Formats: sequence, C-alpha cells, structure tokens
Amino acid sequence: MAKLLTIQSSIFQVEGQSSLLAAKYVQNWKTKNPRGEVISRDLVAEPIPHLTLAHYQAFNTPQEQRSLEQQAMVHYSDILIKEISAAETVVMGVPMYNFTIPSTLHTYFDHIARAGVTFRYTANGPQGMLVNKKVIVFAARGGFYGDDHAQSAFLRQFLGFVGMTDVEFIYIEGLAVAGEAKKKNLAAANRRITELS
Repeated sequence: MAKLLTIQSSIFQVEGQSSLLAAKYVQNWKTKNPRGEVISRDLVAEPIPHLTLAHYQAFNTPQEQRSLEQQAMVHYSDILIKEISAAETVVMGVPMYNFTIPSTLHTYFDHIARAGVTFRYTANGPQGMLVNKKVIVFAARGGFYGDDHAQSAFLRQFLGFVGMTDVEFIYIEGLAVAGEAKKKNLAAANRRITELS
C-alpha cells in the first residue's frame, strides 16, 4: 500500500499558502492512490519539543541502560522516524520565516537525525538511511528569492544527509507583493501539482 507523509509548518496552519498547495497535491494523490495511506504531521498543532541535552544523552545511551525518562524521549523520536521511514512520498509545506525554515520544522529535523538510525558514518563519509523517497517541498515566500537561496540549500543538505536526495521544490513567491507576478507564481505552482499527480 502506497504511503504519503505530509508535514506542515505554517503558523497559519491549513490556511497557509504552503499548506493549501500541499493539501491540493495530497488530494490529487489520494485520487490516484485510493487505497493509499496519508499520514499528517502538523508541527504547529502538535509542536515538537526542542532538542535538549537530556534528549541528546538519551539518544546516545545504550537501550538497556536508558532510564524511563530517556526511554520516553527515544520512543517519541522513534514514532517520528517510523512515520517518515514508512512513506514513499513526503510532502512538506515550508513557509519562509526570517529567511529560513520555521523553527518548528528545524526541531522536527533535530529529532529525526539520529546516528545509526537515519544516517551512519562510514569510511567514505556519512550515509543517509532514509532512501527511496520522493520529497516535494512547497516553499512559500513573501518576496522573490529563487532556487539559489540559503533556505533551499539547507533543506537539500539536510534531506540529502539522511538519504532523501530526490527532492523537488515548488516555489510560491511574491505572496507579500501585489500584482501579476504573485498570480503567475500561484498558477505555475498549481500547474505543477497537476503534472506531478
């Protein structure tokens, strides 16, 4: 059975432009995969706790030596990793806040990047373990920044680090700017959704 994981990080939740376009893609995907399963992770409705020293120590403590508190921390991270591991397709709604990704999404990344679980170090360097996935990023921005921007570079670097190298960005830019450019970008994004699904 096909599985899709959708991750939303807009403070506007379902009304955010990145969320709306991601939802449209998911709806089209469900039409094409009527027996498929969609897993939803709303990082605003259910915020991920920030990474702390206690989390770091729990992740690096052998399983048989973990305290009950450490077991609970690792279990929570395991749930997130299980979700993304099971999905063949990952859809991310990613607005730009202060030139980067939302802090809620960064915190999510902190919990799924675990040595020996989602990546490992080898003689040839780090190797991602979350492989064979298609990732579609709906990147919503108030201005015009294009693909050559630090936000896009960070997302590619992180996703590639854990093994997700098949990443497509669909940009919705100029949302804070009135005029034809905004309409043109939204129309282009909607066309690409139709093409993909």
